[in-house]
Amino acid sequence: MKTLLLVVAALAIPMSAQAATKHHRVTHQTLASQPQIACTDVGCLPVPRGCHPTGGKTFDGLPTGFDVMVCPDGTRYGHL
Repeated sequence: MKTLLLVVAALAIPMSAQAATKHHRVTHQTLASQPQIACTDVGCLPVPRGCHPTGGKTFDGLPTGFDVMVCPDGTRYGHL
């Protein structure tokens, strides 16, 4: 019985040591590389570089519930 306990303990210690050393570091570069997402009326799309999402509105000025991408060359997928 003591031999079985010793064998189980000997096998469990290296496994727990390996599990403890596996960690994932989230760096600023990793977070910055994730694209921003805008959920427009045609679906959720990544926002192109230089653009930003904002809330879309109807012609009456009421919110649509969808995002509009505002870019230097104009808006995409909706009305401001």
